[in-house]
Parts: sequence; C-alpha cells; structure tokens
Amino acid sequence: MISRIDLRGDALPEGSALRDLLPRADFDVSAALEKVRPICEAVHHRGDAALIDYAEKFDGVRLESVRVPAGALTDALERLDPAVRAALEESIRRARIVHREQRRTTHTTQVVPGGSVTEKWLPVDRVGLYAPGGRSVYPSSVIMNVVPAQEAGVESIALASPAQSEFGGLPHPTILAACALLGIDEVYAAGGATAVAMFAYGTESCPPANMVTGPGNIWVAAAKRYFAGRIGIDAEAGPTEIAILADESADPAHVASDLISQAEHDPLAAAVLVTDSVALADAVEKELEPQVAATKHIEDRIVPALSGRQSAIVLVDGVDEGLRVVNAYGAEHLEIQTADASAVADRVRNAGAIFVGPWAPVSLGDYAAGSNHVLPTGGCACHSSGLSVQSFLRGIHIVDYTRDALAEVAHHVVALAEAEDLPAHGAAVKARFDWKVPSK
Repeated sequence: MISRIDLRGDALPEGSALRDLLPRADFDVSAALEKVRPICEAVHHRGDAALIDYAEKFDGVRLESVRVPAGALTDALERLDPAVRAALEESIRRARIVHREQRRTTHTTQVVPGGSVTEKWLPVDRVGLYAPGGRSVYPSSVIMNVVPAQEAGVESIALASPAQSEFGGLPHPTILAACALLGIDEVYAAGGATAVAMFAYGTESCPPANMVTGPGNIWVAAAKRYFAGRIGIDAEAGPTEIAILADESADPAHVASDLISQAEHDPLAAAVLVTDSVALADAVEKELEPQVAATKHIEDRIVPALSGRQSAIVLVDGVDEGLRVVNAYGAEHLEIQTADASAVADRVRNAGAIFVGPWAPVSLGDYAAGSNHVLPTGGCACHSSGLSVQSFLRGIHIVDYTRDALAEVAHHVVALAEAEDLPAHGAAVKARFDWKVPSK
C-alpha cells in the first residue's frame, strides 16, 4: 500500500540532492495558471454575472445572488448540532488565546539624540478569506482564517465558500454557522478561482480586498499566483502532507492512524514516515491494512494517497539522519514520535508545525490545539510560515530626525549618494543646509 525508500548505509547527500530523493506530489500550478486566466478575466469584466455563470457550470446551481443573506447565517447557527457548536466554540476560544499573544506593538528606537525610527504595525484594511468546499467541508478553516485576521484588527472581513446545490446554492451550513459564531456576516457563495478573482477585482456586490488567504485546490493556488502583486496572498497551498519522524519507541498503531488521517483529505495528500527502525516500518505497514479497511474514503482518497509517489516509508540509519531528512523535506505537519521527543523537536529547522510526542497528533492541531492549521506545503516551510496575526499586519517605519541629527549624518548620506551615482539624493540633503556640512 505504501512504498519504501531506503537511505541507509551511504552518506546522505546535501541540499537539493537530498530533497530530490524524497517523495512529493505532482502539483503543477504553472499549467493550471493558463486555465484560470480566462476565468479571472471574466470576473473582472462581467462581475457578479460571471460568478453566477461559473457557479452553474462548476457547482451545478444557478444563483439568484452571490452574497449570502444574513438570515441564512442565523438559520444555519440555529440548526447546528449542539455538539458541533460546542466544538467550534472551543476551537475558537483556544485559537484566540494563541493568536492574541501574536499581536506586535509599536516600538520606537532612538538611533541618535534627535533621531528615531518607530516601527508601527497596522492591519490591512480588508481581507477576503476562502473556505474550501470540495471533497469535504472545513468550518475549522473558517476559524483558522478569521481569528488571526480579527486579532490583527482587520476591520473589513469577507469570506467565500463554494455554492452547494444540495443547500440551494448556499455554502455548506456548517461553514455559515461558523461564520455566525465568529461575527462574520459578509459571506459569498463563490468557489475556486472565481472567489479569488472576486476579491482581487471586486464586483457589484463585493468590494475588492487588499489580501486573500485560505487553503484550496490547485485552481485556488493558480489564481493566487495570477493575482500576486495586485493583492497580498498567504501562500499557494498544495496538497496536505504529514511527515512522522519515529524510532522504535513509537506505537505503530498511532503512526498508522496519523498517516491515514492526512491521507483522507485528498488522493494527492502526502503521508511520509521517516524511521531508523525496520521493525516499526513493518509494524506500521501491518497496521495500515485493517485501519484503512475500517474507515471511510478508502478508494477515492486514502488508498491513492498512501500508494502515490508522494507517500513512502523512508528508512534511515538513525534519528540524526532522520532529522536531516525531515529538515530537507520541510513538511506542512511534522510529528516527532521518538524517545526524548522534545529534545528532537528542538533540532527541527523546517516545518509548518511540529507535533511533539504521542499525545499531540496532527488532528489536534487541525481543530483544537490553538495553533493555526493553514500551513506551508510543498517544502515551502523551508522559507515560509503558517498563517498568523502577523500575516495581516504591515510594519511601517516612521523616521523622525531633528535638524541637528540630520546634520550630524549628512556627509555620510552625500558620500553614499555619490558612490551610487545618484547626486540628486545628496542634493536633497545639501538643500537643507548652508553647505558645507562639517566632515567627520
């Protein structure tokens, strides 16, 4: 069901050579970009009419209006299963605890007497958030996008999720209920690239946004790439992935269940076990068979994901070598199931989120750890972070110098301007003084 890659014996290669040995899904955003281009431009030129036409084409429902009526949000919350409501409320509470601590504050640095630089943090004015609605419904993604935006102080927040024919063209009611719990009343029935284009260009019913965040399929990723530069984006999210670094101390039943938990997202989902224990690898393979057989989404998601080129058991000589492998891989979700897991986790440099020990599975982070589950995929954890309050903030430097403070450094400014052959830069300083400025 899952392949093996044996990296034991020889010295591990460095950098990209090691990354090339590791499993990864094919996810060609460039090819998808050409397919979303006409969709995005149709929304640009035709606005809501294009959104309605594409909802009929892709979602099988003809909308009367793209914007979700306020009453639909209220109704969805009233009809929500009490147990699901309690779980969503607890997830929101824990996410707020974590994200509230992330807010940066204004700070002033006195560089010299009379010269200061203040870094002031301001939220973006308006964001468009996306909640997927394809193979599964993700109210948890509503929470993970909305909470950091709210804690950052964003004043205008809109959310889009695909129209669902079985719900009369509205997004899934659990999505709507989550919006209601979070106080989000601007919601649109729009999916995929059309939703990103709606937020980027604006339409008759939806003002344009400064930024778009949220996970989605390859069409969402391609649309984000298309609009990068026009709007801010969080990331081009690819298929979900889990990597588990484990030794002989790990419980094979836990490891197998965690691999399956991410495989059930998508046939392109990646499930990777890195271990120095052949006995554990054998036991995990043995555990996969009955656990897969006992769950749901077997043929359409889990089996293709586990048997695909993006998933494997990687054998290494030891935990140190395993750390090199997972650092090269840069997993979206990385579990550490080894002896002294905390110390091993401290040595990880590249991961979207790290889950330490047997009692912190990825599923906890997906819903109720308080952490954010919108994380970098496809190795992007080597250079990018997951969604946070910082994602929605802009740092602005405020430079405040007195005449004496400028005079004291003016000769350096002039010297550097002349070295770069930009004499007007120096002249802008000289114009403020009866040049000459005393040299130092």
